[in-house]
Amino acid sequence: MRLWLAAVGRARPGPARDLFEEYRGRLGWPLTLKEVEARKRVAGEELKRLEADLLLAAVPPGAILVALDERGQMLASEAFARRLGTWRDQDSADIAFVIGGADGLAEEVRRRADLLLAFGPMTWPHMLVRGMLAEQIYRAQQILAGHPYHRA
Repeated sequence: MRLWLAAVGRARPGPARDLFEEYRGRLGWPLTLKEVEARKRVAGEELKRLEADLLLAAVPPGAILVALDERGQMLASEAFARRLGTWRDQDSADIAFVIGGADGLAEEVRRRADLLLAFGPMTWPHMLVRGMLAEQIYRAQQILAGHPYHRA
């Protein structure tokens, strides 16, 4: 199983990028980061549509798509692990996660998603969400392996 993260914006050196790299390095599954940026100066819905095109183009065809969205489903770590385990056991080759820009995700991405996932009702810095997601994927992997990393 291959994991992909398509995200709007380029991570600069610093703690948020370090957090992401720390957990990506621990994963047994490969996690490829694809950073995208709109080159045109547009705003609002037009920007969201442009970012949607870039995000969806960065996702492998046929991949299961998980969109990080504040209106998405909040899952406990164990439930997230079960979902990843189900996809793994169904021989899903690619699972792609997408994180939109400051204005959120276009409806096109939300409709295409197999799962809309939220990290709670609060708004989080998008660069921090990358690290939080990588940690939750690592935690899910450890839960599925029966490792004591997760102590619920």
